Amino acid sequence: MPVNTESDTPELPGSFSLRVSDPRTGHDYELPVEHGTVRATALGQVRAGEDDPGLATYDPAFKNTANCISRITYIDGDRGILEYRGYPIEELAGTTSYLDTAWLILNGELPTPDESRVWAAEIAARAGVPDPLPRMLEGFRADGHPMAIFIALLAGLGAMHPESKAVADPAVRAEHVRRLIAAAPTLAAMAYRHGRGLSVVPPREDLSLPANFLNMVFGGEGSGYKPDPVLERAMDVLFVLHADHEQNCSTSAMRGVGSSHADPYSSAAAAAAALYGPLHGGANEAVLRMLDEIGSIEGIPAFMDSVRRGERRLMGFGHRVYKSYDPRARIIKRTAYEVFEVTGKNPKIDIALELERIALGEEYFVKRRLYPNVDFYSGIIYEALGFPVGLFPVLFAVPRMSGWLAQWDEMLGDREQKIARPKQIYLGPAKRPVPA
Repeated sequence: MPVNTESDTPELPGSFSLRVSDPRTGHDYELPVEHGTVRATALGQVRAGEDDPGLATYDPAFKNTANCISRITYIDGDRGILEYRGYPIEELAGTTSYLDTAWLILNGELPTPDESRVWAAEIAARAGVPDPLPRMLEGFRADGHPMAIFIALLAGLGAMHPESKAVADPAVRAEHVRRLIAAAPTLAAMAYRHGRGLSVVPPREDLSLPANFLNMVFGGEGSGYKPDPVLERAMDVLFVLHADHEQNCSTSAMRGVGSSHADPYSSAAAAAAALYGPLHGGANEAVLRMLDEIGSIEGIPAFMDSVRRGERRLMGFGHRVYKSYDPRARIIKRTAYEVFEVTGKNPKIDIALELERIALGEEYFVKRRLYPNVDFYSGIIYEALGFPVGLFPVLFAVPRMSGWLAQWDEMLGDREQKIARPKQIYLGPAKRPVPA
């Protein structure tokens, strides 16, 4: 499997120079601007004297700093655009499987029919995990959070593949990319079943990846379980939507840890730990808790009044990147009704729709650009499918594994990348003696 194939990406307007005048010295500097950015190292030449280390940028939470050049995912938050390798998410989610999307993210092009069949077979053949790994579950409490268990299993799987540390070898990277994408659904199902006191269900090679995942979660060995095709497709769509999302918190963690040349299992465990947080992968859980708190359509006016007063937050609305309607939210909203045809209607959908109607039509929310994001409807679908709330971030991590690995592989192939080491602004005490 080839990895890290370059493809065209939208480029920001051209190159020019920014003239900066330093009033301390009267010197002028020409700072090259390329793709809408100034290299932070270029500011280092702006110095007040020989002992001055030069200017640096200060950007808490990286609100306006690009840490890499990437050719994988393009987002235009103002216009609600999300593309994988140039393909709109709306088209991919309607026609392409998750595994074919994973191939696209990794390789730059959609697979041919032959490549798709071989790729699916390679993933299915690697979905099993070594025998010692299930025994790790015995060390976890039954009420342990599934995401914490998933993270531990990821790191444990890495201990069983010490050869994966040879990250400079493209063939080794490609093999463990396969293994991690294949193992992620298996580990997620193991975490779920441990919490239910159920035995582990081994993967089946005769099922698609989403069907196999549903079988490992809800089926049983020898049960002959086969998910409804509508639910299987809904799971596939959700996986496509979550496959990658540019330089978010967990992806940055994957790149940051991977920059030390850690093995991909350790890097993925770090990324999953970042996703575990309620401000990232746990956001759809917060949406469901909000909907439960509201209780009914009749409870919406009082809740929205408290939001306007700043006493509560409208969960599932607004996004760090999207300042218009998250394109993934539209797809999930449509998919929800397809799921309800099989599972029955989740009553929370009526509350959600009314919240959306108010938020999109009232000036208070419109001027704050609070539009539904991917988390607003995804939890409702997951709940309808029968997944417990605690498993939601794990369900996010399973498909995001392909994006993490694509970003990790791209980072390792980028000659400009070094081990991540941000600067700081030190404002602590000056040098002082230790008291006698």
